[in-house]
Amino acid sequence: MMRVASPSHRIRRLIRNRDSMWHPSHDLYKWFVLANIMIGTFMAVLDATIINVALPKMMSSFGVGLDTIEWVLTAYMLALAVMLPASAWLADHFGYKRMYFMGMLVFTLGSFLCGWSNNENMLIFSRVIQGLGAGIIQPLGMAIVVREFPAKQRGLAVGFWSIAAAASVSFGPLIGGYLVDNFNWQLIFDINVPIGIVGMIITILIQREMKQKRTGKFDIVGFLSVSLFLPVILYALTEGNAITNSAGWKAPYILACFAISLVAFTVFVTTEFIVENPLIDLRLLGSYNFGISTLVTFLFGIGMFGSTFLLPLYLQNSLGYTALQSGSVFLPVGIIQGMVAPLSGYISGKINAKIPILTGIILMSLSFYLNSHLSFLTEHAAIMLPLYLRGLGMGIIFSALLAVSLVDIPKEKMAQASGINNVVRQLGGSFGVAILATFLSTRVSFHTEMYGGALQSNSPEYQSTVKNLSETFVHNAGSSGAIARKQAQYMVVSNVSKQAFIEGVNDDFLVASIVTLIGGIPILFLRVRKKKKV
Repeated sequence: MMRVASPSHRIRRLIRNRDSMWHPSHDLYKWFVLANIMIGTFMAVLDATIINVALPKMMSSFGVGLDTIEWVLTAYMLALAVMLPASAWLADHFGYKRMYFMGMLVFTLGSFLCGWSNNENMLIFSRVIQGLGAGIIQPLGMAIVVREFPAKQRGLAVGFWSIAAAASVSFGPLIGGYLVDNFNWQLIFDINVPIGIVGMIITILIQREMKQKRTGKFDIVGFLSVSLFLPVILYALTEGNAITNSAGWKAPYILACFAISLVAFTVFVTTEFIVENPLIDLRLLGSYNFGISTLVTFLFGIGMFGSTFLLPLYLQNSLGYTALQSGSVFLPVGIIQGMVAPLSGYISGKINAKIPILTGIILMSLSFYLNSHLSFLTEHAAIMLPLYLRGLGMGIIFSALLAVSLVDIPKEKMAQASGINNVVRQLGGSFGVAILATFLSTRVSFHTEMYGGALQSNSPEYQSTVKNLSETFVHNAGSSGAIARKQAQYMVVSNVSKQAFIEGVNDDFLVASIVTLIGGIPILFLRVRKKKKV
């Protein structure tokens, strides 16, 4: 009796066939691998941006404030930052295909858990799992693309890979807004599950395995110490002025968190300088340009990521935008950035690279400064202009700064330096979200007290306003005199609260503007050498 091969056996046999387009020797093989990597990269970067427009709905769904919901953002970026440097060792030791598959699996599992989270703590925990997966997907995806493509096609391949990341910056808030408005916020995570499953299947069937024959010992002390330091210090920063913390910065548990984070940070730095194979080679920071550029990247991350979550909150809570409308305003940012970045890289190779970097920083700072003048009456054009400037500034800065920072780094250390750059940018974003969210809560409370103190119930202005509003409710809503007066008083207090929130957002954008501008000062001390003519 003839045996019929199962579909899985037929697929494996087809792939083993040297004439198959999925075989590593086939010309099209590397492009299929690139397409698979782009899927993972798009999802990983997407989930860092798609969440912003869903924050107001999440706050309403769980009944929590900004000081709690900010951890939905911070937890993802923290976990991603912790895994970035560890992923290279894991891939060298266990294999790039195996670890990329594990990254997709962990990310997809985290997405599934996020979609089924019924409280804020479960959601934050699930976002940590998502971030761990993304921290494997992003660096390994880039490494696999570089490995599969020959030098003459590598630039084109990396360009396509970058498109996936840039597209998620532009389309992430737009997609998130559509899903939140027409379905629910859970769907922004659920949609990753089928895509992730497809990506895992393609990874198993197509990708070939590669791993290093020899790998050094894993820096477990460095990994554990930095994994302890980052969440503990950020928890202390976010809880210092939280509503639930009546003792403020002097609360015993806040002081304990600072002490623990200081010890963990000391252990981490000491370990990285004495072990043979450090998790993060901090010695590279001794390179003059790289050290300065890393500081700028950190400050840049605070302003860029820290302010990104503010605008959707303002648009939805103060101007009444839908999630889709607030997401659509970010569409031009990634497009402009993607168009300008290659031009900036070309220009910085022809002139003093400090010029485009400083120009981009000034544009970024100006965009945040313009956002610090928001109000109830801000028009759409006034909202979009700073975003155009931000996309232009980001496109100018990235290519030029990266090129200058790596100019003195040896080729064998290039991957480690690039990893440090990504880690520091993510850390800057995590600190930015934590610091600006805490500052926002503080400033909103301050402005609420200031406006509340100005509301004198016996003042002629207050009485006149309440009287006019009461008459409006009586004539237009049919309310009785007593009810109309209570409605009028509530409206006055509500408007004061909304205005206090807007003023707090304005203060945050002003801080982001100042921090970004400060980031331009170290640029003045960069050493830029002219290329020798061959």
